Amino acid sequence: MNQFEKLTIWQDSLDLAVEIYNTTKQFPKEELYGLTSQMRRCATSIPSNIAEGSCRNNDGEFKHFLGIASGSSGELKTQLIMSVKLKLITEKEYEGFANRIDSLQKRNYMLQLKLEERIKTKKVNNKSGN
Repeated sequence: MNQFEKLTIWQDSLDLAVEIYNTTKQFPKEELYGLTSQMRRCATSIPSNIAEGSCRNNDGEFKHFLGIASGSSGELKTQLIMSVKLKLITEKEYEGFANRIDSLQKRNYMLQLKLEERIKTKKVNNKSGN
């Protein structure tokens, strides 16, 4: 049984998603079905895919879902840049979010490398065991 709730990358990405929800509450109502909705979906996608991947059957599947989470973080960062350009958030707010996203992306990448190494080790062990 995998306990994704103990993963700090999941905890931090969940906190980021909550903060995105709170920030987008201040966006104009006409953005509700546009940028607000898109940002919330991307932000929610990050911890959701980390959780889903960690609960899958093997490291390869987990790595795949980490890749999806990484893509969502890139989408979110793009939408935050757009939010600055539309003057929906300040440059300072953007920088705070961007730093957190960059940290999550680096940690995600390191976790993917770790999983890849475990996958390779299992393949070698399986070949030598035959």
